[in-house]
Amino acid sequence: MPGLLPLARFGARLATGLLDVTDDPAALDSRGFWAVCADFEGRLTCARFRDVSERPVPAPGGWWGPAVGDWTSSLDRAAYTAAVRRIRGHIAAGEVYQANLCRVLSAPVPDDADVDALTALLARGNPAPYAGTIRLPGCGVEVATASPELFLRRDGRIVESGPIKGTGRTESDLLEKDYAENVMIVDLVRNDIGRVCATGTVTVPDLCAVEKHPGLVHLVSTVRGELRAGAGWPELLAAAFPPGSVTGAPKSSALRIIDALETAPRGPYCGGIGWVDADRGTAELAVGIRTFWIDRGAAGGTVLRFGTGAGITWGSDPEGEWRETELKASRLLAVASGTYDVSEGTTR
Repeated sequence: MPGLLPLARFGARLATGLLDVTDDPAALDSRGFWAVCADFEGRLTCARFRDVSERPVPAPGGWWGPAVGDWTSSLDRAAYTAAVRRIRGHIAAGEVYQANLCRVLSAPVPDDADVDALTALLARGNPAPYAGTIRLPGCGVEVATASPELFLRRDGRIVESGPIKGTGRTESDLLEKDYAENVMIVDLVRNDIGRVCATGTVTVPDLCAVEKHPGLVHLVSTVRGELRAGAGWPELLAAAFPPGSVTGAPKSSALRIIDALETAPRGPYCGGIGWVDADRGTAELAVGIRTFWIDRGAAGGTVLRFGTGAGITWGSDPEGEWRETELKASRLLAVASGTYDVSEGTTR
């Protein structure tokens, strides 16, 4: 969008003064502060910024979101529940144990829509530990995430992931299926990270911890390891991407099933969004869930998109999984559409 300057915002950290952009992950091992957006389909955008400062997220203003009734879904209720039944068929046939089934919601927004203005609303209506914004209009990357999930954190050679599996309104809503699914994905993430970590260093410090987030609770685990000698960002991303919690197990089978059943690309949703400080050897990438992005190349004008999904196992109830996607989306869509009252904590 002409007139919008490139920036990246992660919590109170603001990066400005764009220096260069690349799709080469090896650049993340070089120098400087990088904003990173990896689409689920594999497109990688790494943007290095000159200036990084501590700036609080500004007060809301300047965002005109879509009307509540303007949102459409890539899979409607009937199509989604039918796809859940298809996945259960694949599980019965022994092809997969779990697959994450997602849908993409879309609504028109004005051509001058600014994803950073949406960030200000999200910071108050749905605060999240891995909130982030990347605005690179010339590169087609305009993303705002309120992600609660850690994809990859690095501190020197130590790497950590925090997969989420299991969602309910309250802890009492969590089912045996949720705990089993979390353990399954932890094993997958252990395997992914283990491909690039020194033998014997991969551990699980936390398993199935209950975390409270706005409007819901999640089961969260922690997987940690030490990168082997010679392994850097290219090797780590190749081993861990796309995130295991939003694909399934085995990952290769789940990806094939996802490709057959989902009717829209996920884009930055379910990808990786975050920052890398190459000078300090630190980084934090979120799984791109609870994520909005602006698509200016859509037919009919500028479109705001948002993804939501659920992990499907043999124990899944199709209608229950549809309701889980609605639960994950409802508060955030209300924030983006201007119907969520931040002061009251209610939807108008």
